[in-house]
Amino acid sequence: MQKKSNSGFTLSGKKIFVIDGASADLLIVLARTSGSKGDSTGLSLFIMDSNQSGIEAKKLDMADSRNYANIYFNDVSINESSLLGDLETAGETVESILDIGRIAMSAEMLGNAESAFEITLDYLKQRKQFGALIGSFQALQHRAAQMFCEIELTKSSVLAAMRAADENSNELQRLSSLSKTVAGETLHLVSNEAIQMHGGIGVTDEYDIGFFLKRARVTEQIFGSAKYHTERYANLSGF
Repeated sequence: MQKKSNSGFTLSGKKIFVIDGASADLLIVLARTSGSKGDSTGLSLFIMDSNQSGIEAKKLDMADSRNYANIYFNDVSINESSLLGDLETAGETVESILDIGRIAMSAEMLGNAESAFEITLDYLKQRKQFGALIGSFQALQHRAAQMFCEIELTKSSVLAAMRAADENSNELQRLSSLSKTVAGETLHLVSNEAIQMHGGIGVTDEYDIGFFLKRARVTEQIFGSAKYHTERYANLSGF
């Protein structure tokens, strides 16, 4: 980002793997207007039409079927009316936005885990092996019980983070990282177990369960992995 005049800016650069970027009509862009790379200061937010001259969005075909795009900005001229908030104060704002996004993604991951679990339970009640329903095998019952317990714990974590967001709590950062960590670990477990219990058919497109695994592996990384948020939670807690 380079300031062009007293009344406007020129935006150059790119944003990669933008979620829903291929279908967006409006773009909210975080750009550096001063300072150095890595600084939390000197950042500003701008809003602009995605069809504006100089903006190019290239849709990406991804395994999880979500809508992504790489967006390129080639000397895009924008005026000061496109500035969101005050100039160079976006650093703190973006962190809050990311925390809300992490909570929303955690809720999606919880829904993913619940749906994959329900589909797997139905399969255990239908699939027969050695003349018996596989759901009658004690080893699989134990594994299903573990998944159920982890999903219930995840519900508590996500609900606590949602409450913190609603109340604008001082605990928002910690609870957003907690929910993303727990949801990521639970979804990883459930998606793995779902495939294991379905067997080889689970990784084919004939059964929907394989799509849950693909979406799971990507959402585990979006807005920070479980490892990242475990460390963030520890730092915010003073460890």
